[in-house]
Amino acid sequence: MEHQSLYQYLLSLGDNALILGQRLGELCGHGPSLETDIACTNIALDLLGQTRSCFQYASKQLEGKSEDDVAFLRKENEYTNVLLVEQPNNDFAFVITRQYFFDVYHLMLMEWLSANSADETVKAIANKAVKEARYHRRFSSDWMLRLGDGTEESHQRVLAAVEALWPYTQEFFVPSEAEAWAASAGVGPDLASFKAAYYNDVEALLEQATVPIPENPYFQKGGKQGRHTEHMGYLLADLQYMQRTYPNMTW
Repeated sequence: MEHQSLYQYLLSLGDNALILGQRLGELCGHGPSLETDIACTNIALDLLGQTRSCFQYASKQLEGKSEDDVAFLRKENEYTNVLLVEQPNNDFAFVITRQYFFDVYHLMLMEWLSANSADETVKAIANKAVKEARYHRRFSSDWMLRLGDGTEESHQRVLAAVEALWPYTQEFFVPSEAEAWAASAGVGPDLASFKAAYYNDVEALLEQATVPIPENPYFQKGGKQGRHTEHMGYLLADLQYMQRTYPNMTW
């Protein structure tokens, strides 16, 4: 039972990074400038590296599983990422806002795991990831300020992105069964304990960026339980194509 619970918890860590990394990978060659394009691609590679560490460890929890099986051969309802990270790349302001909302949470999570996790492998994975997460947050924070307090067009685009993505942020703090198990076992944190600090940080930056806090009281959830938006199926079709078309291929 413990192996199954740890497996599910590792999926929750890896799936967020995998799906957001896939989204950022779609932008390769389409950034607004060469420097920004390379930065987004590097962030995608960081996230995919974190995914691989999680899935390598996850595959050891179940006999006969490989990291490729975990990454590519699950059905849509078996992925446990939050709904935020699967949202499409509508425009650059949308990409940055999605990234920023994730980065604030991700850094808090990696810092806790690297300092406190009772599982030494999870702790080691987070210890490496936290250095990357700090850069990711700095990058997305800087761009939120530039776009929000920039031109009239950039300001309006960030306003629209924040309004659209805000309802997905609360799902971070609603624990799945695996996350609740991790908290009880000391492997992961009590996610609710991050909530106040998260919104304090996000709202402070939005104020700096001259972006008002959305008044929408309704939030979306379900990704952690495998109930995804209509965008997820199309994303997985791209992500899984090679492995499903050429099973067990080697390079």
